Amino acid sequence: MKLIITGATGMVGSEVLREAITDNEIESITIIVRRPADITHPKLKTILHQNFLDYSSLENEFKNNDALIWCLGISQNVVSKEEYIKITYDYAVAAAKAVLQSNNKLRFLFLSGRGADNTEKTKILFGKIKGRTENALKGMSLEKLYIARPAAILPVHKQKNLAFILKMQYTLVKIFSYITPSFVITSVDLAKALLYIVKKNEPSQLYVDVQLKQIAKQLL
Repeated sequence: MKLIITGATGMVGSEVLREAITDNEIESITIIVRRPADITHPKLKTILHQNFLDYSSLENEFKNNDALIWCLGISQNVVSKEEYIKITYDYAVAAAKAVLQSNNKLRFLFLSGRGADNTEKTKILFGKIKGRTENALKGMSLEKLYIARPAAILPVHKQKNLAFILKMQYTLVKIFSYITPSFVITSVDLAKALLYIVKKNEPSQLYVDVQLKQIAKQLL
């Protein structure tokens, strides 16, 4: 399978990239990023891309790949409301529209999160905008759309230059992993589950946190 990953320099995306490199079923990996990842490999192709509202230059990439795992995202705690909406909603919807025009057979997996509210009535920005993005994607007639909603994610590998608030957030997740382990999935287990989903190529569906943990467990 030929795979595209966005957000490959982030916590989840970089983990998906690591797992994809070691996966013999993944023939090639294309990452669409603003800056190069720290990882290099013969089957990895890096595309430096700055405007995530315009994918006209990437038409051939969408045509020549089998799946796209959308990990591009940011915490609502480190950007303004407007920037969070642009990164979470506008970027993903623009990419999905480009996929529709180029290759609707491309499997599109959107990394959402537990708490996404499809009614869009919640006052929590994360839940409202993730829900709004899910609704927009589901209304676009993508042939294969997968939505993954993990709960708390515990990073396995350290990230460079993390904002203080994110360091605190991950410390809390680590504490939760001892108190309520069912609520937490490691970044490695989540990456394995996301790859499994796009490789299995089932009909479009939503995967909640419990299902993601079950998939990761069966892959052990």
